[in-house]
Amino acid sequence: MAKTAIVTDSNAGITQAEAKKLGIFVVPMPFMIGGKTYYEDINLSRDKFFKKMAKDEQILTSQPAPTEVLKIWDKALKDYEEVVHIPMSSGLSGSCQSAMMLASDYEGKVQVVNNQRISVTQKRSCLDALQMAEYGMNAREIKGILEKTKFDASIYITLETLQYLKKGGRITPAAAAIGSLLKIKPVLQIKGEKLDAFSKARTMAQAKTSMINAMRNDIEQLYGGLDREDIWLYAVDAQYPEGIEIFKKEVETAFPNFHVEEDHLSLSVCCHIGPEALAIACSKKLDIPSIAEEVIASRSDFQNTF
Repeated sequence: MAKTAIVTDSNAGITQAEAKKLGIFVVPMPFMIGGKTYYEDINLSRDKFFKKMAKDEQILTSQPAPTEVLKIWDKALKDYEEVVHIPMSSGLSGSCQSAMMLASDYEGKVQVVNNQRISVTQKRSCLDALQMAEYGMNAREIKGILEKTKFDASIYITLETLQYLKKGGRITPAAAAIGSLLKIKPVLQIKGEKLDAFSKARTMAQAKTSMINAMRNDIEQLYGGLDREDIWLYAVDAQYPEGIEIFKKEVETAFPNFHVEEDHLSLSVCCHIGPEALAIACSKKLDIPSIAEEVIASRSDFQNTF
């Protein structure tokens, strides 16, 4: 039997097809649209989601039902000895706390990570966890590393319209009306527990510059400097093919020493920001071979003392 399974939710942006290829289990997130429940990447594709959004249908998010989470864990435990479960940030949903409560019945076989991430940075944690498992680290050890490094990531997002923040109750109708009148392009930040306002711009060009400058400051001040090679850097969109092509080139120009990956924001984020949104994200790379060697060596040292 294989050792450690990696489970996440679709907030990480890993499709069911990608998950199958990688060997990761993904709990689909539910959306309520027009009184009907849809499950991301099961009966709700990205195209279908944005078509419904374009029709101004009310879209509500929810955390997965406990039975859905348990079903995935039990499936994983048929072939694996234990599970690392990586849900979206506890500051953005109650699904992390719910998973922790459910895991208490599994006698340590399920380790829930309070990873404080979402979308592309949550996906990176899943890929890191998968690699750590391949190097022989157990679920508790993987959880420890992911929680120790959870804040080594940043996301900045700019929006074309305030309409969806208003619909989701993130800002008041009055603030949305004033912002739309002044043609304000907000820049939001996701770091750790919260989605917060970061800055305001009058044009999309100014907003993109603000995001790039913020990311440059994070890399210089928090992650060791622009001359390092241990940073994953992303240019990301909601559903904005024309905008992301241009923005990715701008990010590559601003960070010539970095490889820039292109990706999408997960639908749970898109629900609150609309289709024409752009983001820049980073996550500090983990030296997983060295981490695994150190962790496994310390495990052996501990065992040898008894």
